[in-house]
Amino acid sequence: MSEVVADRSERWEVKPLSDLADAIQYGYTAKAKTDAAGIRYLRITDIQDNHVEWSTVPSCDVSEAESKKYLLAAGDLVFARTGATVGKSFLIRGNIPKSVFASYLIRVRLRKHVDPRYVAHFFQSPSYWNQIAESSAGIGQPNVNGKKLAQIQIPVAPPEQQIEIVAELEKQFSRLDEAVANLQRVKANLQRYKASVLKAAVEGRLVETEATLARREGRTFETGEQLLQRILEKRRAKWSGRGKWKAPEPPTTHATLPDGWTWASVDQLADVGTGATPKRDRAAYWDDGDVPWVTSSVVNGDYVDQASEFVTKLALAETNLTLYPIGTLLLAMYGEGKTRGKCTKLRIPASTNQALAALQVDSSIRGYLRHFLELNYEEMRKFASGGVQPNLNLGLVRAVCVPLPPLAEQARIVAEVDRHLSIIREVEAEVDANLQRAQALRQATLAKAFSVGDQTC
Repeated sequence: MSEVVADRSERWEVKPLSDLADAIQYGYTAKAKTDAAGIRYLRITDIQDNHVEWSTVPSCDVSEAESKKYLLAAGDLVFARTGATVGKSFLIRGNIPKSVFASYLIRVRLRKHVDPRYVAHFFQSPSYWNQIAESSAGIGQPNVNGKKLAQIQIPVAPPEQQIEIVAELEKQFSRLDEAVANLQRVKANLQRYKASVLKAAVEGRLVETEATLARREGRTFETGEQLLQRILEKRRAKWSGRGKWKAPEPPTTHATLPDGWTWASVDQLADVGTGATPKRDRAAYWDDGDVPWVTSSVVNGDYVDQASEFVTKLALAETNLTLYPIGTLLLAMYGEGKTRGKCTKLRIPASTNQALAALQVDSSIRGYLRHFLELNYEEMRKFASGGVQPNLNLGLVRAVCVPLPPLAEQARIVAEVDRHLSIIREVEAEVDANLQRAQALRQATLAKAFSVGDQTC
């Protein structure tokens, strides 16, 4: 890149996009159809990671006359003009299905003397994004209209140098993309490794079983079944709720387990509760509150040591809130993305909203149960039911079947799992740091490519 960048002359000019474009046009308004028949209808959401999976792009009803105004062709640039992805761009390359573009996109069709690949690369550069940020600043819903987009200032190299810069950028980014892809594969492999460690842990394959050790050492041991009975007796003795103690529901599986293990339900092992969201229009429930209140957004970490918000003691007294103690496991029953089914642990006393199941479990088995839930959150997501966003509920959480080893074996399992997870976290941190370096290098390369003299546009 240094040789290409060094060869700058006074023929470089800084021009608005309007001077380089034959047309800057808003997209077509239609309703997307799930079938693939007919003309495809490209939307903002179809553009992911600078790629379009055309086979999944929906179709739309559009007349032949109308379609001619909006048909996409190789060399077209489309831009997201509103929302969280405002300014995101995509260059149409190669042969694509017959397609039009949606109304929340803007299409730019460049003049013949401008290489669309050159402009597409500029639209990834820091200079471009700075201009987009300035154009959408102070707006409640970020947006960039056609007029603002037309004013974007672009450093324009001579045509022959545009080709050289594109070639150099694509050569360097090809190497960088390969390195990033390798790092992403490492991250995926680490997740598979983590899953395999947890799976081995809860199947009795990670450490030597207590039954095997006891036989070799000629001693007896407390089995998982005896441990479960002790837990139930302890919970019954501590019962202080309304009415008579009701025995928790037993597990619904009798699948084979390692010697000395037994099946238990979460209902048998833990007091399972949840929380609520006090009425927002009751100032007395929120103003100057000092009781920590957490939501499902907290479960992505290993533990919770700060509140999402605070409620008052009056809210705690008058609503379906419980102040859960330190050590309580929190399981997300619903939430966006991969939040649902994930588990974390309280490091502060806190109340919760209704999206979280709170599992109060004896500290002796807490570490093992936490790891089991970490492994099985994907399975719990499959069990979830209802609507567009399937949810867990307290009944499903209580019914989860847990393979319970003897207590001494649990301690060894937790120690070994923690050792593996510590290594995984260290490697993940290094991978993430390298991914950040790769992104910084990409931006630095783009900034250098589109600099004019000693200054960047």
